[in-house]
Amino acid sequence: MREQKEQKFALCVRSDDCEDLVLRKVYQVLPDQLAESEGYLRIVDDSGEDYLYPESYFVFVKLPLKAQQALVVAG
Repeated sequence: MREQKEQKFALCVRSDDCEDLVLRKVYQVLPDQLAESEGYLRIVDDSGEDYLYPESYFVFVKLPLKAQQALVVAG
């Protein structure tokens, strides 16, 4: 059986008129060290694409592996 890598997820707590973010929704976070060093997160938003958003818009959440898999497949 192939080992699944744990994904990062964040809860949206602020959206400031971003049409592709929904408050209190959990989003997948893609790795981007440069963006994080500048205070941004690379988020797969409701458009289905990944974009940079201010880190202050999100709170990281830890999800069980099955929940992670469901969110990645659904996105």
